[in-house]
Amino acid sequence: ADALLPLTGGQASIGLHVTLTGAFEPLTHGFRGATFPSLSKLMALAFARRLDPVNVKAEVETQFIAFEEAFGRPPDHVDGHQHVHLLPIVREAVLDVTRRRAPNAWVRDCTPAPGAIKGLDPKGRFIGALARGLAEQAVAAGLATNRGFAGAYNFKLGVNYGRILTQFLAALGDGGLVMVHPGHVDDALRARDPLTGPRQAEYEVLAGAALPQILLSTHAQLR
Repeated sequence: ADALLPLTGGQASIGLHVTLTGAFEPLTHGFRGATFPSLSKLMALAFARRLDPVNVKAEVETQFIAFEEAFGRPPDHVDGHQHVHLLPIVREAVLDVTRRRAPNAWVRDCTPAPGAIKGLDPKGRFIGALARGLAEQAVAAGLATNRGFAGAYNFKLGVNYGRILTQFLAALGDGGLVMVHPGHVDDALRARDPLTGPRQAEYEVLAGAALPQILLSTHAQLR
């Protein structure tokens, strides 16, 4: 949060990445254990309707409060680590808390733009299926969403990220969103997340000299 504070009030959209899975410590006592459950376990509980809505909403709201305390304002947008905001029970909690605490924030809709997952693995299609109905629920809650989504690909294939990013941008229309995962690989990242090499590859493209040409070739503008 400290590193992002200088960007508040500017052109950067700083959002809350609601986290309910992985090697992170919950902020409330509703989740058993020192860390959150795995994604597979959370999904099983969510689809079996075995998550406690009160506990989920309490954790989500506490994360909103922590964001507000760190930045002095609500988030500009809201999404979920490993797309947990799309899951049953979690989805309703996220939309309700966003409506009350950050009504001007937009919520990430992971419905893929046509062409965004062409030739890629089923991951994007699965995420898109999870997102079904989210945009309508957000509108009913008075919340905005992005229009079109891209960014899911098979991290294990060792793909050329510049080529993949070009495909994503070409598939999106106005108001579309590309999910990215750039980062420097260090011991802290290795301890928390198995996704390392692709983060470095994305960073090199997004911070490199090729990005302006990619934007020009796809008629894309960053906002």
